[in-house]
Amino acid sequence: MRWIVALACLIFSCFVRGQITPRNLLQHDFSAAGLSEVILSQGKWKPFPTTPEGWKKILPDSLIQQVIHNGERSLKGDFPGIPATTALDFLRNGNRTRYENISFGKRNRLKDLFLAESMEGKGRFVDAIVDGIWSICEESFWGASAHLFLQKAGNGLPDVEEPVVDLFAAETAADLAWADYFVGPQLDSVSPLIRVRIYRETNRRIFIPMQTAKYDWMGRGDPGAKLNNWDPWIQSNYLLAALLLEKNEGQRLAYTWKAMQLTDQYINGLGDDGACEEGPTYWTFGPGSVLSVLDLLKSVSKGRIDIFHQPVIRNMAAYIYKTHIGGNYFVNVADAHPEFAPDAAMVWRFGRETGDTMLSRFGSWLYQRTRGGYGQIEQSFHFSTQLFDLVTLPEMEGKKEGAFEDIGDAWLPDVQLMVSRLGGGLFVAAHAGNNGESHNHNDIGDFILYEDGDPVIIDVGSGTYTSRTFSRDRYQLWFNTSAYHNLPVINGQEQPEGASYTARNVVYRKFPDRIVFRMNLEKAYPAEAGITTWARNIRAEKKGVVIVTDSFSAAKPFTSLTQTFMTVCGADTTVSGKIVLTTEHGKKVLLEYDAKTFAVRTEAMTLTTPEEQGLKDSWHGRTITRILLSLRGKPGASYSREKAGGSYFKFNMHTL
Repeated sequence: MRWIVALACLIFSCFVRGQITPRNLLQHDFSAAGLSEVILSQGKWKPFPTTPEGWKKILPDSLIQQVIHNGERSLKGDFPGIPATTALDFLRNGNRTRYENISFGKRNRLKDLFLAESMEGKGRFVDAIVDGIWSICEESFWGASAHLFLQKAGNGLPDVEEPVVDLFAAETAADLAWADYFVGPQLDSVSPLIRVRIYRETNRRIFIPMQTAKYDWMGRGDPGAKLNNWDPWIQSNYLLAALLLEKNEGQRLAYTWKAMQLTDQYINGLGDDGACEEGPTYWTFGPGSVLSVLDLLKSVSKGRIDIFHQPVIRNMAAYIYKTHIGGNYFVNVADAHPEFAPDAAMVWRFGRETGDTMLSRFGSWLYQRTRGGYGQIEQSFHFSTQLFDLVTLPEMEGKKEGAFEDIGDAWLPDVQLMVSRLGGGLFVAAHAGNNGESHNHNDIGDFILYEDGDPVIIDVGSGTYTSRTFSRDRYQLWFNTSAYHNLPVINGQEQPEGASYTARNVVYRKFPDRIVFRMNLEKAYPAEAGITTWARNIRAEKKGVVIVTDSFSAAKPFTSLTQTFMTVCGADTTVSGKIVLTTEHGKKVLLEYDAKTFAVRTEAMTLTTPEEQGLKDSWHGRTITRILLSLRGKPGASYSREKAGGSYFKFNMHTL
């Protein structure tokens, strides 16, 4: 049983996974010893105004009033402590949101307060700022209860004798550092002990651990390890806290160098295409955090540390518009959600810094959709990015960009992701890869289909994060498994997790009238599946047809085989061989299959577990339906060329 369709054409590009690339872009032109000649001292670095007069010189009154209004809103209420029983939620029942709602809420209020005081300067926010700072400094742990696995004691209550650095401990250090910067004199007027406390707690919880730490998110100290989004996210906050709080210039420069090294290591782990294997939602936390590091380094060095022109940085930035489908929909691989709203000002700045006019236009397009001023950039994390965004808004308002148009096709070889925009409003994306990627779903060979910006064939995405999400039970969650992606279950076998389960012979071919994307999936399934070869071919025709063909050979006859299609459309299966999918806005897409080979049934996913609640939000309460095409015939039937007309299954999709 061999591949049926013969194609004679030029290979556009194909993927070969390489090792980490030691670019070391930030370290390339500098040394640890030479930083003293490049980095402004703590006393001389003034990245933003700290007085009402200074802010009025660079921001319109309308923006200033929005910031002050946010501060007024945050004056209401106390800064609550976090009860021990709330910290224990994660251990007892897997819930992490009650803890995070208190923790994140306090920090968001504090940021609103000190920025408003900096712009107004009347002192009416100062006492609330002091309460917020003191409350946060009194906390046993600055991080998330879900991240206590970093401590030897493990999940439960934090061990105050072992400070560890996670995402939100670093975020907290940066928030307090900005408070010290913007309203330091006002804090001193209340008590000189407040700023002393800020430094002491940051030094104890962040600076000292970072000198010797070898956390998993740092690759356990291995400079050749590939790092995920935790690294740049933490570095952006660690670097900021060091630059603003550390008065010993030798230590300050050492911390800066460490942040540069670890940011380089994250960049080194990216392919030349700069793609984010964790998906567009995590682009904000990975590449977006790199932007924050680069913003800070460029500012504190007066432009001497600047790698925005490097091709991998430019490609890293461009990923976000290459994966855009329409509206707020993006290609949601891994744990990414199907919809999210990127920070428009950040996107625009990334385009400006890298010289990518398409990205700047995309940022402007995003901004025009919201027109929210400072409210548009308000977010829970990455306050440094928010500040750089804030001072950019007046320039964005005055800058006329050309119209943004979504790209027609894109191929990202290092993550093996293709996207194509077809006639009739169809959009298709598919990927290969392996099942050992960051935030992995067991979904090699999966594809999605949209019609006029509406979802048709979907990747369900990730649910609410609980203790099960990143535990040994991760693949007990159905939405992380291949059986609930648009893939086959072969002889009862799904794809397992692990980097050894991978696509082979991945080829992307581009022609004037079509895109062809193919891969071998036999190594994505365990030996128990009994397949010798399994080749998936996705053909996207520009006239508006998508054809998925699975060609295979097997050592023995199948006992069972089921092909899944996930959708949030209405699914009419009454006509044999045809499934009519109706989108939210009434458009219809026809999915054709061989009714002699497959029997069809559907099942609505019941969303009742804590993890499944996030899926309700992702799909706005729409019913998630699993369409199952099951191989006809008795167990043991052989679907060979002689008995089934060929060793392949074909599914055609097009607009009605």
